[in-house]
Amino acid sequence: MDIERVFVVGAGTMGRGIAQAFAQGGLRAVLYDAAPGVAEQAFARIRSDLDRLVEREKMTEEQVAGIVSRLQVAESLDEAASCQFALEAIVEDLDAKSALLGELDTICPLDAILATNTSGLSVTALGRASGRPEQFVGMHFFNPAPVMKLVELVITADARTDVVATAVDLARSIGKEPVRVKDSPGFIVNRLLIPMLNEAILLLEEGVASVEDIDTAMKLGCGFPMGPLELSDLVGNDITLAVMDGLHAGLSGEKYRPADMLRSMVQQQRLGRKTGSGFTVGNE
Repeated sequence: MDIERVFVVGAGTMGRGIAQAFAQGGLRAVLYDAAPGVAEQAFARIRSDLDRLVEREKMTEEQVAGIVSRLQVAESLDEAASCQFALEAIVEDLDAKSALLGELDTICPLDAILATNTSGLSVTALGRASGRPEQFVGMHFFNPAPVMKLVELVITADARTDVVATAVDLARSIGKEPVRVKDSPGFIVNRLLIPMLNEAILLLEEGVASVEDIDTAMKLGCGFPMGPLELSDLVGNDITLAVMDGLHAGLSGEKYRPADMLRSMVQQQRLGRKTGSGFTVGNE
């Protein structure tokens, strides 16, 4: 199947970035959000980000005009009826995603592929909730989606091989490098990365070292561009906790138990950069 038009549901940070990535890759991308005005705000943010790239001579005005011409804001979910591929990027909640995917199943063409950008929920469960598990994949993009080349292509036992092949081709067509992974808690990156962030928080919780020294040690000792506590603030401490909770529930074992300090930070809404307060921000 040749995919020319994609539908992205959820115009937050990830949905906005994914829609931009598709448009930059030459596809027509339709962006929808159930909250009034959110998709329009996302479109304006995309345009602003692209204009900054022109100012920095990273992109030409002609390229920006082409990308913007391929982006569209949808007024209703019904506009998914004209798309060959629909991806959800809404809140990480199994019930909410399942309900949305069930709606998309009734709207999208019978041969359309549905996908989720979940970072840790069961792709198998979401696929079955969609009503078309054989035409369902996980496509986990990374933030910022227009820049990061990696896409984790999460494959369930239900998915047809031709659907997987189409998803691989789709990712490559927009300049991404897909890695295949079976549906398993955390996939590849989060199963390796998030427990490391949690361990850094445990070091802080136990008084072993300060925020600054933990991050400096990993930057200078391991060549990381940023320390684990700064990275958790960037990702969002709520996301770090949600992934750890998912790993703990799916894999068990003490090594996947979220740090008490992490849970406390989330309860206090100290989520990192998004709230201006976290391990490395808002403490001046």
